[in-house]
Amino acid sequence: MKVGIGYDMHQLVANCDFVIGGIKIDYHLGILGHSDGDVLTHAIINALLGAMGLGDIGQYFPSSDPKLKNISSLILLDQINDLLNKNAYQIINIDTIIICQKPKLSPYYKAIKKNLANTLKIDPKLINIKSTTTDNMGEIGANQAIASQAIALISKI
Repeated sequence: MKVGIGYDMHQLVANCDFVIGGIKIDYHLGILGHSDGDVLTHAIINALLGAMGLGDIGQYFPSSDPKLKNISSLILLDQINDLLNKNAYQIINIDTIIICQKPKLSPYYKAIKKNLANTLKIDPKLINIKSTTTDNMGEIGANQAIASQAIALISKI
C-alpha cells in the first residue's frame, strides 16, 4: 500500500464560479484559478499522484497551458484515474477536508462524493468529505481564500 497527501489553496473573488468536487455552488464569491479552481479535486489529484510517486498536479496540468483555461477539474481527475489504472493501482480510500469560512458546504457532501466517485469509478463510500473554518483567522477566515487537503491510500491490483 502507498499513501499520498495533497493540498491546494486559491483566492476567493467576485465574478468567478464556486466549484467544489465538480459541483457549482451558488455563492457571491468564486474560486480564482487557471482551470475551474476546484481546490478539493486539485488536492485529491495531488494526493493520488503523491501515492503513485509521480510528482504533482503542475507537472501534468501546468497553469501556463492555454488548453487548460477554465477546464473542469473532473476532466483532469479522470486523466489521473487513467494513470492509476495504467500503473495497476486501486484506490483503498480518500479522505479530504475543505477549509473555508463560507459558504457552508455540508449540504453538498453527497453530490460532491457522487461526482468524484463517478469520475474515479469507485464506490462513494471510499471517499470522505469534511469541511471546517478557521474561526475568522487569516485569509481563509476573512473569506479571501479557500483551501483543501486530501490523503489517498492506494494499493497494487
